[in-house]
Amino acid sequence: MSLQDKLRVVFFGTPEFVIPVLELLHKEEELVGVVTQPDKPQGRGLKPLPSPVKKWAQERGIPVLEPQKLKDETFLKALRNLNADLIVVFAYGKILPKEVLETPWAGCWNIHLSLLPRHRGASPVQWALLEGDKTTGVTIMLMDEGMDTGPILLQKEIEISEQDTTPTLLSKLVEISVDALKEALYLFKLGKLSPQKQSDEGVSYAPLIKREDGFTDFTEPAERIIRKIRAFQPWPGVFTKFKERILKIHSAEKREMFHEVEPGTILNISKEGILIATSKGALLLKELQLEGKKKISAYEFAIGQHLQVGEKLP
Repeated sequence: MSLQDKLRVVFFGTPEFVIPVLELLHKEEELVGVVTQPDKPQGRGLKPLPSPVKKWAQERGIPVLEPQKLKDETFLKALRNLNADLIVVFAYGKILPKEVLETPWAGCWNIHLSLLPRHRGASPVQWALLEGDKTTGVTIMLMDEGMDTGPILLQKEIEISEQDTTPTLLSKLVEISVDALKEALYLFKLGKLSPQKQSDEGVSYAPLIKREDGFTDFTEPAERIIRKIRAFQPWPGVFTKFKERILKIHSAEKREMFHEVEPGTILNISKEGILIATSKGALLLKELQLEGKKKISAYEFAIGQHLQVGEKLP
């Protein structure tokens, strides 16, 4: 095909952060439909609300499919009727079955936010931060029936800064995802996009983050707790127990600890915060939030709770 030819594309995705990719496909190709998760109850009234992708598509008159099951014959018929050349998947939330994968002649491309085969799975951005990776990136992958196991079409790499959190790193990765997809489409039309089998070495997994992953009791090293604070923004956050209540740690810094002290012991209290021992190194707690209360400085918390040096948390 030529560079002037437009591909008929169906997009699979759900959250708001994928919309820049949708906009690229809408501008550069023929976006003939989107597939997204069904409306979910949200807010205090638990009113069913559309996904950001559905809302975006409806505003532009683009057909929307919301299957409960991807093997449903009614859905598969509707998908085939869109006559797509290509399916692009970005944060859809389900593994595509063979019946869907075989629908477009050009295959199904997945945008995965890691340098595969590292961090296969649902939470690659968080796990890159948790593992202390220095770099990460975006992989455009030709999908198969496995979980992020298909051949690699194109990759782009970026550095992770020590200040990055999940929201900031996600924003950077979405930005290069647009560039990566644009380049992949360009090379595909030139006939220069060749799938490369993933390496059997360096495989790691990034399972879905659960609320309980945010718990810490200071037996973890200070460095690990700092990584969790960065990775678990905005959810689930990092928290511990204080007098049978949840105490959320909003910000902290790693400090040196010059002699071994039982993890959880308060080493110092100052206007800088609460210095606390961990299993390796010390942690300066800076901003805290007790369950049912507003966020305050750790120093204010220490004064209000009458904490003393030598006490243990939790």
